[in-house]
Amino acid sequence: MESEGSQPQQSRPGLSQTEAFARIRLLRSPNIGPVSYRQLLARFGTAQEALEALPNITLRGKTSYRPAPPERIEREIASVRKAGAQYLFHDQPDYPALLGELESAPPILTCRGRLDLASQPCVAIVGARNASAAATRLARDFSSELADAGFTVVSGLARGIDGAAHEGAFPRTIGVIASGIDIAYPPQHTDLQERIANEGLLIAEQPPGTEPRGRHFPSRNRIIAGLASGTLVVEAAPKSGTLITARLAGEAGREVMAIPGSPLDTRSHGCNQLIRDGAVLVSTPEEVAELLQTFTGAPRSTYRVAEDMSRFDYAELSKLQWGEGLASGDESEAITRLLTTAPIGVDELIRQSGASAAAVHMALLEMELSGEVERGDGGAVRLT
Repeated sequence: MESEGSQPQQSRPGLSQTEAFARIRLLRSPNIGPVSYRQLLARFGTAQEALEALPNITLRGKTSYRPAPPERIEREIASVRKAGAQYLFHDQPDYPALLGELESAPPILTCRGRLDLASQPCVAIVGARNASAAATRLARDFSSELADAGFTVVSGLARGIDGAAHEGAFPRTIGVIASGIDIAYPPQHTDLQERIANEGLLIAEQPPGTEPRGRHFPSRNRIIAGLASGTLVVEAAPKSGTLITARLAGEAGREVMAIPGSPLDTRSHGCNQLIRDGAVLVSTPEEVAELLQTFTGAPRSTYRVAEDMSRFDYAELSKLQWGEGLASGDESEAITRLLTTAPIGVDELIRQSGASAAAVHMALLEMELSGEVERGDGGAVRLT
């Protein structure tokens, strides 16, 4: 049982401390990601009931399962408090509305600073780490003018363009980090990260104490893209990780913008390719502001916007009693046969298997909990 001192600090009241603790524990349990977390809450109503049901779910897959130990969550909460941070849950009023539209939106964020910045119009400004002096100056100038125009500038606190964007917009800026809220990365931005936490807003998805790993950066990028109605790429090489943020923005139905550069500089090739592929060419902050001020959910950019996929109505899961909606033996076999190490959309699995949406989602949930499948940020699944 968690002690009073281990109760998580929240942005606003409304969620009981016991349920908040259970939610953190559920999300930190093995093989639980944003999608499976949301499915479990929809099915069982509360995180506590979901935790109690987890062993039964995994038993169908003949796999033993142990949720995250309470002691580990108590230590995490103590670390969050020590860092001067707070938890923000997906259904609380302060949770950013645009980010919440993503299928893979983080169920829990750890935050330091001004939560109101995320509820204001946001633009993401990203680009190369080894940026040219000209691009760095452009990023700083664009972010400064956009902040003056009322936009919150979102970026990832990386070297180069990210740092310049934060500096130009300061203090009207949000830094999204791939580490825990108490880890400064990169080290040369320790002071900048602390300034943002004190006067802007610092956001982390990973638990405190987590050092950044390669797999954490695409997850961070989806948050950057999800917070903003548009993403501006200032400078990027053809294989830059910045292009992941642009792709995620396009798939989320947000504006994707790029500043063109010299064909003689490989650091501009990524931006030029984005424009060829449908991103909006912009050359002034006013053009960015005009695009985003008139944004109504239908972007002018056509850059790699994924085909519309029907989102599963999680409310349907809440109507089922435990044991209902589960895939039959034949359905489970059909679903398993369709899975490979190549990603496949859940809608495609439903169509090809002939099973109900609830059956497919519950079968995938069982397989995810047992570690047999994993989900990408776009919601597609594949065998591990």
